[in-house]
Amino acid sequence: MRTFSLWALLPPIFSVGTAAGLWMVYFVALYNEKVVAMSSEYRGKNGSLYPPFISVTGNFPPASCFFSQVMNMGAFLGFVIGLLRYLQLKKKIEKPWLNYVSAAGFLMGCFGMTLVGNFQLFEEMLIHNIGTLMTFGLGTVYCWMQSYITLKVNLSNEGKAVAIIRFLLSAAITICVALKYALLLNPDKMHAA
Repeated sequence: MRTFSLWALLPPIFSVGTAAGLWMVYFVALYNEKVVAMSSEYRGKNGSLYPPFISVTGNFPPASCFFSQVMNMGAFLGFVIGLLRYLQLKKKIEKPWLNYVSAAGFLMGCFGMTLVGNFQLFEEMLIHNIGTLMTFGLGTVYCWMQSYITLKVNLSNEGKAVAIIRFLLSAAITICVALKYALLLNPDKMHAA
């Protein structure tokens, strides 16, 4: 017997679907000989093949078409998840502004996903990177805010246990995002990471 709402499956579907879609983009780019395999050593800056970074794999047709679709579908599903979470907390939260700011930031992060998907790195680097910053930056802030909200609202008397898990995941996400931007300072290692 099911003891949870089917809506609870949306976040895992979002995560697995987006990850699977990005793997598909990588394999399309690999098949079309635009990037080297992840197991290969990068061949340098001679322009023959590019490193297999996400934004690079989604830069050339036909992989760019799949990349745009994956990012747009991910952004839409993220938008739905953010809206449902906002509605779930609307009447239960003591500080409604916190819920509003959290939802608005997340929805802007979803818009950033569409920028990443629709503006290829080598064609519109500035817009692409602004979208990346919106997606990862606002997404990370959203994770921290939702961790705090989970602790305070305590839905179904699971607040503390779930909040601890969310705080740990938020810390891991923060470390990964910080590492990404730190590694970007060395363009030989992380161009378009």
